[in-house]
Amino acid sequence: MDPARLNTNLLNTRRRIESAALRARRDPDVVTLIAVTKTVNAETTQRIIELGVTDIAENRQQSAAEKLPEVPALKEARRPTLHFIGPLQRNKIKRILEQFDVIHSVDSVKLAQEISKRAVELSRTAGIFVQVNIAGEEQKGGFAPGEVRDSLKEILRLPRVHLWGLMCMAPYDIDPETARPHFKALAALSRELIAGRHLPEGANRLSMGMSGDFEVAIEEGATHVRVGSALFEGLH
Repeated sequence: MDPARLNTNLLNTRRRIESAALRARRDPDVVTLIAVTKTVNAETTQRIIELGVTDIAENRQQSAAEKLPEVPALKEARRPTLHFIGPLQRNKIKRILEQFDVIHSVDSVKLAQEISKRAVELSRTAGIFVQVNIAGEEQKGGFAPGEVRDSLKEILRLPRVHLWGLMCMAPYDIDPETARPHFKALAALSRELIAGRHLPEGANRLSMGMSGDFEVAIEEGATHVRVGSALFEGLH
C-alpha cells in the first residue's frame, strides 16, 4: 500500500466533489463521500479513515465480517458510519445489522419487514435507503419508479426503521453523461414523493453516483456518493 498515493487520490476526489457541487450551486459540505473499501485490506481501510473519511462501505457480509474487526478505528467510540451497499439476503440481515449502520439496497417490502423484525430484536434502529430501478434494467434490483409510492406506505409504518432516502445505480457507460438522465429522474422522484407527503421531508437523501459518474450525480443532487476505484487506484 502506497500512503502517498492514497492521500493524493483522496485529495483529488475531494476536489472533484467540491467542483461538481459548486458547478451546481450546491454546498459541497452536503455531499458525503462514502469510501467503498470492498477491494482493499484492513490496513488500507484504516489509513483512509485516518485521512479523515467518515463513511465506509462494503458489499459482502462475510468478507466484511472478516476484515472490519481488524480495523482499529472501527473499535473507537467515534467510529465512521458503516454502509452496506450489496444485495441483501434475508438470512443474513441480522448479521448485517450487527455490523452496519445504514443499508442502501432495500429493494422490496419483504426485505424492509425483515430488517424491521431483526432491528427490534437487536433493540436498534436501522437506517435504510430504498433502491429504485430508475433505468428499468432487468438484471438490477429495486422498485420500479411507479411502485415506490405504495411501497413506502408499508415501509414507513415499520418499527425501528429510519428511512434516509432513495438510492439508484445508473447503467454503466464509459461516458458519465449517459447517467445524467437517470440521476435527474431519481432526484425528481424524490421531490415528487416529498411534495405529495409520501416521503418525509427528512428522507431527502439521494445515494447515487460511483467512481465513473459521481460528479454528474452531484450536479443532479446526490447527497451520498459511493466511490471505490477513484480512491484506491494505483495502490498495489
